[in-house]
Amino acid sequence: MYEDPLERIEREERERKEKKGPRTVATVLAIIAAALALVLGYLLYQRNTLVHELEDEKAELASQMVDLQNDFNSLNTDYENINHQLDTSREQVAMLIEKLNKTEATNRAKIRQYEKELGTLRAIMKGYIVQIDSLNTLNKKLTADAAAARREAAQSRMENEVLAQQVENLSSQVNAGKVLKARAISLAGYYSNDKAGDRHSRVRYMVANLSLVENSLADHGPVRVYVRVKDPEGVLLMNTESAEFTVNGVTLQSTASREVDYEGGEVDMSIYINDTGEFIKGVYTLEVYTNQALLGRAECMLR
Repeated sequence: MYEDPLERIEREERERKEKKGPRTVATVLAIIAAALALVLGYLLYQRNTLVHELEDEKAELASQMVDLQNDFNSLNTDYENINHQLDTSREQVAMLIEKLNKTEATNRAKIRQYEKELGTLRAIMKGYIVQIDSLNTLNKKLTADAAAARREAAQSRMENEVLAQQVENLSSQVNAGKVLKARAISLAGYYSNDKAGDRHSRVRYMVANLSLVENSLADHGPVRVYVRVKDPEGVLLMNTESAEFTVNGVTLQSTASREVDYEGGEVDMSIYINDTGEFIKGVYTLEVYTNQALLGRAECMLR
């Protein structure tokens, strides 16, 4: 069949255009799809990168919480009130770690909240440290003050003991100084004519002579002096006037006694030993007492 050349050209052109349209659309669509794939890939990369960063931040935050937990666990004190507060803070840290572990890293609002709570717990931790250091410093000072006070008390006690000993010594010296003393103590036999003699067969009585020494410290007033005379066989001479007396808590039997008025000056005195029976040959011993002490001894030889 004959085809007009001009019509043929128009037909071919028309067919060419009809074939070119779908190819162009496919090319454009392919380009768009490629662009979208690139954008999606970039977005996925960005998302994965962000997720990794958030995971790292969460891991770092968890590590900080564990470090703070270890710090709380290592913090010990002797103060009961602070220990109670520390237990509460340890529980708060443990609960914060548990909440963090249950939270997705992408939940940035929660993660930021946990960061703030961690900061608060850190501040509390620092406050405990400052408080404990202050208390320890105060405790050391109080301990040092107490030790110094004990030393001062011990020193004062020692000084008081020394002073008390000195006072006691002085009191003893004063008391010793107040005790009457005697001198010139003697014992002699006398005959019936009141003359001294040493023939035992003629002696009718004996006389103890002594002088109470001057003593301004001694108590003034009546003083009774007691004598004990023993014969050569050690038998105490006694008569109806013999009486008991006490010296330093010990009760003794006297041979004779006499009371004098002592006013601090020297007093000469004699005490007669009468009606004690016959005298025998030998040495007679004399002891002179007051209620305070033994004043002295003397002997007398009868032949």
